[in-house]
Amino acid sequence: MSTVGVLALQGDYREHQRVLTRLGVNTRPVRLPSDLEGLDGLVVPGGESTTIGTLAVRYGLLDPLRELVADGMPVLGTCAGLIFCARGVTSGHQPLLEV
Repeated sequence: MSTVGVLALQGDYREHQRVLTRLGVNTRPVRLPSDLEGLDGLVVPGGESTTIGTLAVRYGLLDPLRELVADGMPVLGTCAGLIFCARGVTSGHQPLLEV
């Protein structure tokens, strides 16, 4: 069975994980690089994109996430999660996945 990680740094991660579980998807919260092992996909939920990026850097997730996505891991970003996935933003500076 496939396992989808839900980035659980900030925002609506509990709600996303609950819905995916109800749909029969095996899920796991992602907070640290070790949580990425064995995932088949990733959901980056809404919240506040600057905070998500800052925490991804603090917990050492930014580069490992970029590598997984570059290697073809499917990613779904919703709301602020989609902003975090962006290559750039038009105002300010924040850590992004740049995918």
